[in-house]
Amino acid sequence: MHQDYFVYILASKMNGTLYIGCASDLIKRVYEHKNKHTQGFTSKYNVTRLVYFEKYEDRISAFHREKQMKKWKRDWKLELIENSNPRWDDLYYELL
Repeated sequence: MHQDYFVYILASKMNGTLYIGCASDLIKRVYEHKNKHTQGFTSKYNVTRLVYFEKYEDRISAFHREKQMKKWKRDWKLELIENSNPRWDDLYYELL
């Protein structure tokens, strides 16, 4: 059975605090962030808006992309988001 993996960026608001993560079930993972199921960075800073994601066919590729993006300068991350989602819409609701 084929399993897709996702690298995603959450934001607290437009140009706000950012979080980069990786998950096999993007809808479930973002739901957990939105409902603060785990204590940590995203719940502390209310980082719950899905503003960007990429899909990968294997876990290794997604994991490497996540690590790469986490090393980027903030400006690069903002440019990535704004090129595909200029209004910083919450893409979670489009996935449902």
